[in-house]
Amino acid sequence: MLLQDLRFAFRQLKKNPGFGLTAVLMLALGLGASVAIFAFVDAALIEPLPYADPNRLVEVAESATLFPRSNISYPDYLDWKRMNTVFSSLDAYHQTHYLLRMAGQTESVPAGRVSDGFFRTLGIVPILGRDFFAGEDRPTAAEAVLLSYWTWQRRFKGRRDVIGETVSLSGMPATIIGVLPENFQFAPLGSPEVWASLQPTAECEKKRSCHDLYGVARLKDGVAITSALAEMKSIASQLERQYPDSNRGQGASVVPLYEAIVGDIRPILLALLGGAGLLLLIACVNVSSLLLARSESRRREIAVRGALGASASRLARQFVTEGLVLVGFASLLGIAAAQGAIATLLRLVSKDMMNEMPYLAGVALNGRVAVFTVGVSLLAAVLFSLTPILRVSATGMGAEMRSGLAEGGRGSSGAVWRRFGANLVVLELAIAMVLLAGAGLLGKSFYRLLHVDVNFQPDHLAVVEVQLPQADYAKDEARIRVHREILRQIARLPGVKSAGTTTVLPVSFNGNTDWIRFEGKPYNGIHNEVNERDVSAYYFSTLQAKLLRGRYFTDGEDASKPPVVIINRALAERYFPGEDPIGKRIGDIRLSPASMKTVIGIVDNIKEGALDETIWPAEYHPFNQDSAPYFDVVARTSQDAASVLPEMDAVTRKVDPAIGTIDEATMIEHINQSQTAYLHRSSAWLVGGFAILALLLGVVGLYGVIAYSVSQRTREIGVRMALGAQRASVYRMILTEAFHVTFFGIVAGLICSMGAATLMRSLLFGVRAWDISTLAVVAGVLGVSAMLASYLPARRAASVNPVEALRAE
Repeated sequence: MLLQDLRFAFRQLKKNPGFGLTAVLMLALGLGASVAIFAFVDAALIEPLPYADPNRLVEVAESATLFPRSNISYPDYLDWKRMNTVFSSLDAYHQTHYLLRMAGQTESVPAGRVSDGFFRTLGIVPILGRDFFAGEDRPTAAEAVLLSYWTWQRRFKGRRDVIGETVSLSGMPATIIGVLPENFQFAPLGSPEVWASLQPTAECEKKRSCHDLYGVARLKDGVAITSALAEMKSIASQLERQYPDSNRGQGASVVPLYEAIVGDIRPILLALLGGAGLLLLIACVNVSSLLLARSESRRREIAVRGALGASASRLARQFVTEGLVLVGFASLLGIAAAQGAIATLLRLVSKDMMNEMPYLAGVALNGRVAVFTVGVSLLAAVLFSLTPILRVSATGMGAEMRSGLAEGGRGSSGAVWRRFGANLVVLELAIAMVLLAGAGLLGKSFYRLLHVDVNFQPDHLAVVEVQLPQADYAKDEARIRVHREILRQIARLPGVKSAGTTTVLPVSFNGNTDWIRFEGKPYNGIHNEVNERDVSAYYFSTLQAKLLRGRYFTDGEDASKPPVVIINRALAERYFPGEDPIGKRIGDIRLSPASMKTVIGIVDNIKEGALDETIWPAEYHPFNQDSAPYFDVVARTSQDAASVLPEMDAVTRKVDPAIGTIDEATMIEHINQSQTAYLHRSSAWLVGGFAILALLLGVVGLYGVIAYSVSQRTREIGVRMALGAQRASVYRMILTEAFHVTFFGIVAGLICSMGAATLMRSLLFGVRAWDISTLAVVAGVLGVSAMLASYLPARRAASVNPVEALRAE
């Protein structure tokens, strides 16, 4: 009997290829989008972290007014590790780059510096060699490193005798002691190629006031996160009392490690999954409408089968089989579409973004995604089976036979199911309205984001980050000398108008902060935290930033001259309201003589943080008085900025082959590819794609209902026209029916849209959840599209020949 039902189902699809193809494509579209997005949700939010007992792992950080989760200082880390009773282990890590020199070539590689127990805390065992010994992160220990699996394969050809070899990292020798597993990842550090022991040799790690580390800990058995947080806050309070200058206002943060890893991307993925789910719902409603219309056309068949003895359960079994066949074809096509969508979306993720989200490399159609696909497919099969079953059950088998075998009995039941189909279209249009409104708000938000005033001219700017080998440039004099030579060589390149440097590029992040105090002003011990950047003499003029008052630095302002500083407008307005800051002096929280600097200029608020972050007070020090072993060169060009990048890289390496360069890009690329812009752009495009498909499916559904209504009312329309009705009145009758459906769909959609936009307000920038202009435009687009779709069946109705219509009846 099952084979008989299958053969009959295939004959039905062959008999109505248009119906079968339309239904399969609609459902495959919704399934493909949902499965693809769910695969990303699975990789980021569901897949357990690839560590031993990951639910016991937490991120440990400090907490300050401006940074709810901030870096910890090395001395604080040591105290936290010694004083806590809630962690079985607590380790620290730090993100950096090393200059790896191999075969006479120097290349900057991402790296992680970790304390000796870091991998044991995570439960990771090297596949080759060994882990760090206890105490191997002390300043007196020899430098040791582990390699990532990818680096071992690519740079060392997978040689097993690599253990014990010495490599040069930023001019310092380091011994390779192990190779990490192939699937190991630690998203907070990106994708390091080498992992070095965290030896506190940097100047920052010798000061309690300098914060450059994060902590990862494993909770003891039976200890809850809330208990751990309470104890760490208590320890932070003790340290604040013990070290009031450096630890004032420094609290503690303890959150699950998975939250620290995926916290930023979670709302975007959930919003996309919601959008894909709504698209799938529209597809299912559309297919249900098609099945409903088809069941009307099969009333005579059902009646004949019932008259010949078929029971309601026998017919139900046939409908279930047909639903499973339909869903089976759609599922196969949807899985193929999902696979293609996953590959396409992964290709759209930039290399830098993938380094920051390595867990996305695990996106695939795995077991959990397969279970999700099967579950959704079965729900669709149940829905499609119930549609004709309910159609027969609601009418009754006896009534179905009587009306199906009688020529004139279809009018009243047809009207009932036309109304039911119209209600389904109202639901479709409401969902389409939600998706269109979401896409409109996200698109407007992204537009606002890209048009944030950064207070400099980003076009025609080429940037490259320069890293100096620590061994060769440990002293300020050497750094300043090579810094000047690099700038001189780049400024001489054809097409370069000017060049400058900064330790942090604009539109990067609010961080690299300094605690400052003002001479002659009362001080209550609070931390006045401001962005701190070291820049060259021509940096501001290269950016074409606006000088509000005072002057810029000169190249001659080095360590032999009095220390000076330039501040931004935000700092001047906050700390010098109604005053002229020029000539005032700024120092550290103790106003130590060596820290005192004189304000010589005020620049406009350059956007230092991400595009969606507020402007912070900022201070700029002359590089020649406060040098660093790294800096970004910014060159203003008279031609395409991208064309200058290879020459900038070449002349920098020509100055010293041991120097490393990374992140060559134009300033426009740097801004557009920033994480904030990327996530807003991706969500806007994807939800926009769902919205366009939803709009198409919605208007197709409306067209189908109106067309079905016209086909059921052919006789009525013929009689009306035979009695003198004009074509205009027929147009008006059909379009009025379509208008009512569209109106109620849009109104319901507007109400739901405001609720949905409220839920996704964290994804919006510069746009309110109830933005009237966006909702009005979206409603207009949906309304016009729906009425255009209704025009075709209205035109066909108005073209009915009364004689032919009555003869056909």
